[in-house]
Amino acid sequence: MLNNKRRTRPVELGPYPLERLHRDPAALKAEATRSSVSPSPMPTGSHHYLIQSINVHLDAFEKLREPEPFHKKAPVPDDLTRRSQDIKGAGYFLDASMIGICEMPQNAWLNNANSTYTHAVAVLVEYGNPIDADNKAADWVAGNEHLLATLRAAEIALDNSGQISSMGFESRVHWTGATDIDLDKVTVLAGLAIREGDQLINPYVDRRFAVAMITTDYALATDLPLHASARNGRDFNYQLGLTGAVSGLERWRVRKRPSHLGPYPVETLKRIDRLTTEVFDDEVPRVPSRANMYMRSAMGDLSDKSKRQANRWSQKHPVSQGIMRPSWAIKPLQEGQTAPGTAPDSVDAGDNSKALKALSHYMGSVITGICEIPDYCWYSHDKRGQPIEPYHKYGLVVLIDQGYETFLGASGNDWISGSQSMRAYLRGGEIVGVMAEMIRRMGYGARAHSNLDSHVLHVPMVLAAGLGEQSRVGESAINPFLGMRFKTAVLTTDMPLTADKPIDFGVQRFCSKCVKCARECPCGAIPYGDKVIFNGYETWKPDSERCTMYRSTNMKGSACGRCVKVCPLSKDTTWDGPLLHQVGSWLGVNAMWLKPVLAPLAIWMDDKLGQGNPVDEKKWWLDLEVMGDKSFRYDPNNYTIAAEGVNRPMIDPAKKPKSVDNIALFPASTLPPPDLVGPGPTDRKLGLKLATEAETVEQALVRRAAGGEMPPTYRPSYLDEG
Repeated sequence: MLNNKRRTRPVELGPYPLERLHRDPAALKAEATRSSVSPSPMPTGSHHYLIQSINVHLDAFEKLREPEPFHKKAPVPDDLTRRSQDIKGAGYFLDASMIGICEMPQNAWLNNANSTYTHAVAVLVEYGNPIDADNKAADWVAGNEHLLATLRAAEIALDNSGQISSMGFESRVHWTGATDIDLDKVTVLAGLAIREGDQLINPYVDRRFAVAMITTDYALATDLPLHASARNGRDFNYQLGLTGAVSGLERWRVRKRPSHLGPYPVETLKRIDRLTTEVFDDEVPRVPSRANMYMRSAMGDLSDKSKRQANRWSQKHPVSQGIMRPSWAIKPLQEGQTAPGTAPDSVDAGDNSKALKALSHYMGSVITGICEIPDYCWYSHDKRGQPIEPYHKYGLVVLIDQGYETFLGASGNDWISGSQSMRAYLRGGEIVGVMAEMIRRMGYGARAHSNLDSHVLHVPMVLAAGLGEQSRVGESAINPFLGMRFKTAVLTTDMPLTADKPIDFGVQRFCSKCVKCARECPCGAIPYGDKVIFNGYETWKPDSERCTMYRSTNMKGSACGRCVKVCPLSKDTTWDGPLLHQVGSWLGVNAMWLKPVLAPLAIWMDDKLGQGNPVDEKKWWLDLEVMGDKSFRYDPNNYTIAAEGVNRPMIDPAKKPKSVDNIALFPASTLPPPDLVGPGPTDRKLGLKLATEAETVEQALVRRAAGGEMPPTYRPSYLDEG
């Protein structure tokens, strides 16, 4: 709350005030005379299940260390400082703790290697906060802190490397166990640590960190090594966050939180037995993965243009190009064989739940919940049209913050938009991937479900696991602390777990008063009107066809998250956030009886304060577009150009709400067969007609009370064709 400079602190400065530390040019000469030294072996603990699971993922990452650059140089700025702003901004966007850049001296290479790489980008990741001693995840993590931090650092460095390569430059990634360079030397040269004997010390995290490096021929503005006087940077300025960096007070608050609860006060939420929206379990159909609108777009159901853009809409920017490479690399690790027998001390459901939540938070999720999986959450068929029979009892759902700093600088439908989603999906996929592998090695069935390959629908599991309520956007949930600024990943398992209850923090009342997302939606896909019953559940149902068409064919940006950007609940509720956000969040959770008065006031004030407008000081990325004819799963024949246009909209409080929605609905009866390979075009006229005929919540309740039959639109038509 004292951190009043946070809103305008440039993202490329990072969450620690490195810019305040004294620098020492003489250290460049000292390091020039020091021989290169190979890193010590990776320190590890005793929990071999976790160690093996992390190493499986690092092995997948190792194959990506030296990507082939795209065949043309991108029109990057000649200004080296602007280049560094872009690369550092991306690294901090990806949750690096600190980043430094140096020229790459020849004596930093191991084994007399000779290279044309001129620069190095050093990525430092601090260890997570210690896990509570009475949580058995503390034993899992003990001794493996460096390994876990290395996994994160390697992923970030690979992302940055892919970004550089997609701009046409050479790069190679290094980390402990997979390096051709002296990691300590480069860490010192890049200004991230000082030497104390044979140890490296960082002014903010001491020795509790791991690093990964990118060597490259992409010329960048460099940092100077730290001066010995920078030994301890945790001064009064740091503690209060007076530079706009994350304050020591906020770090202390998070560190003192119970490990299994994570950084936000989830224990204060009102828990209920049933969701705050109606779900008729006996009427909700299981739908095939082929019904997902993004699948339908790729199959040509929506339009030829949408089909052409389907493989690139979320990854046509250099940052998202870098993110997609490790995403695809770990996708095959989502499932695997279960080891015979079960690990000792793994049968207590409560202990298991606390431990998995704590490990999830340690690895980077912000909130984690558990549910027993309703049948309707399972897709009926996978992407290949093969039937899916529900095979696990429990679902662990993790929320990944999309990144508040970049969120401030973005408009929601600009060139960083696709990367905002993909970054969170990668982090979530990495977390549940490692945990699923660990659980399988402990003798229980487990599968990770990411955006690239999921057997379950995530939004209803978010609701069931007590992580949010249904929002006006309909196909997204709202969390009381993050708003809509999150993405999800899911782990399903038969390991004994304890389910959480759903929550109620008054979103149904709030969203019924607020139409800001509908007003600001660039394609008019969000309804202004009331909720309906769609496929057996209560929702404000958006026009999924129109939303997907816009996201896939957005020519002045990558994808779209405009609704996330403008939602009044997508705020910073940490101690470093604005006092108004903190007070509003507390009242929203703890004084719901005030909602009738406070909701309209909060909605009005949100517009008055210009919330939802992009903050120019936070924009760090270059507006570039990756081009190519092939699938955008990283192809060296692609190339990058300067973007021809950029979406940078401001909110429009004067815009009048529509009196009648023009929303098309495509319930189960309209879906294509699950194994249809060719196009199954949507019938928009029929969709508009079905929207006018959709049951209201009241009509559905009356029908069910009278014993009326389920509407035929809730039943997939292909079931009758067989």
